[in-house]
Amino acid sequence: MKKYNVGVIGATGMVGQRFMTLLDNHPWFDVKVLAASPRSAGKKYSDAVGSKWCMDVEIPEAMKDIVVMDATADIEKIASQVDFVFCAVDMKKDEIKALEEAYAKAECPVISNNSAHRHTPDVPMIVPELNAEHAEIIPAQRKRLGTKRGFIAVKSNCSLQSYVPALFPLSKFGIKDVLVCTYQAISGAGKTFETWPDMIDNVIPYIGGEEEKSEKEPLKIWGKVEGDEIVPATSPNFTAQCIRVPVSNGHMGAVFVRFENKPSKEEILNIWKDFAGRAQELELPHAPKQFLNYFEEDNMPQTKMHRDLEGGMAISVGRLREDTQYDYKFVCLSHNTLRGAAGGAVLMAELLCAEGYMD
Repeated sequence: MKKYNVGVIGATGMVGQRFMTLLDNHPWFDVKVLAASPRSAGKKYSDAVGSKWCMDVEIPEAMKDIVVMDATADIEKIASQVDFVFCAVDMKKDEIKALEEAYAKAECPVISNNSAHRHTPDVPMIVPELNAEHAEIIPAQRKRLGTKRGFIAVKSNCSLQSYVPALFPLSKFGIKDVLVCTYQAISGAGKTFETWPDMIDNVIPYIGGEEEKSEKEPLKIWGKVEGDEIVPATSPNFTAQCIRVPVSNGHMGAVFVRFENKPSKEEILNIWKDFAGRAQELELPHAPKQFLNYFEEDNMPQTKMHRDLEGGMAISVGRLREDTQYDYKFVCLSHNTLRGAAGGAVLMAELLCAEGYMD
C-alpha cells in the first residue's frame, strides 16, 4: 500500500487528540497538517493543545512541532498538502456542513467524525465490517459536488458501535423490534473527571440528541444504495434510552430484540463467532481479527476489563438469554473514542484507500 499524506481538522479537541495517537507511526498514513480554530493557528501543536492534552500517552514526537493551521481560512492551502483529511471539529452543524463541503470541493476527501452530514442522502456512513458497499455512492456524490477526487464520508454515532455490530449479522432472521439502553462514558461528551467533577458518583439520565441518533442512524446503515442516494431501511424499529455514567471510556448497551423468525441461542452464538466483514477480508491495519467477542461469564463483559480489546477496535458481547417480552436480551460494549470515534474513522479511511477511492 502506498503512503498517503493526511491532515487532521480539529486536532486540539479530544477526538483530534485520539487521532494523534492512532496516526502516530501508521503504516499507510503520514500526518502532514494539523488544523484547528483561529486561536490555535500559528502555534506549535504542543503549545496549542497545552494542558488540554488528556490522552494516557504523551503527544507523539512527530506531531509536537507541527504548526497548527486555521481550519477555515487555510482550506486551499491544506488541501494542496494532503491526500485527504480527518475532521473532528466543534462547530455548529450548518458550519460543519459548509466546512466539509468546502474541503471536498477543494478536491480533498473528508473522513468525518461529525454528525452534520450523516443524513445527507449521498454521503456514506460506513462501519467497515457492516456496510462497506455504501462507498459505491461516492461517484454520485462527486457528480453533485462537481469534484474529481473530493467527497465526504462519515462514521456513525459512537454509541451505535456497541449494539449495531451485534445485531446486523442477525438480519437474516428478520429483526423486527429493538429496545436499547446505552450507558455512555464521559469522554463521549469530550470530558474527563478533572474537567467534569459533577459526574463523579453520579448518573445523568439524558444526553442531548443521543436517543434520536440511536434510533435513526442504524436505519441508514441497514439501507441500500439506490441510484444517486442511500435509501434508509424501514426496519428494524428502534427505541433507545441513553444515560451518562461515571466511566472514563467505554459505552455499554443493554439490548432487547424481537425477530420474525426466532433463531436458537446456538445459532446466534455461532454467527457472532464466525462473523467478519470487508475490514477483515482486506486485513486493514486497524481491523480487529475477531470483530465480535462473546463472553460466557454472567458478569462479563466489563468496561474496565474489555474496552481496550484488540486496540479498542473489537466489540464485546455477553449475557445472551431469552426474554419474557422480547425474544432475546444481551449486553454489549465498545470503546467510544476508539471504535466509536477516531478509530472508526481511521478504519473507514483504510477501507476507502484499499478500495481505491483515495487515488
